[in-house]
Amino acid sequence: MNPYAVDLEPFFGKQVEEGTTAYAGAPLPEGTAPAPEEAIVEALRTVHDPEIPVNIYDLGLIYAINRQEGGNVHILMTLTAPACPVAGEMPVQVAQAVAGVEGVGEVAVELTWEPPWTTDRMSEDAKMALDIG
Repeated sequence: MNPYAVDLEPFFGKQVEEGTTAYAGAPLPEGTAPAPEEAIVEALRTVHDPEIPVNIYDLGLIYAINRQEGGNVHILMTLTAPACPVAGEMPVQVAQAVAGVEGVGEVAVELTWEPPWTTDRMSEDAKMALDIG
């Protein structure tokens, strides 16, 4: 169990507050090369909203990936709606997926509701998969 993990279970099915953050990973040994952004993006593409058959990256739920010193990563993300049924677990899944990338140290995934998510943020592939013009 990660000592930095946030217990989000009380928020399931309820609106999760702006700034709620999930943590995963551990400091990298000194001298370890940090992961390239492409590897982090590929890890993000392994996480899916269970109600939508498209990964969170192509859905446009990831607003920022900030690679920091020591291989640490801060991710700013949103969800399709503040009361999304997976609001409490999605940031934890994202943090764990990114923490599993070689060259990634500690990961913080922060939720934001501003600006609100819209379908305009989706990739063209995601729009085609969901038949959105």
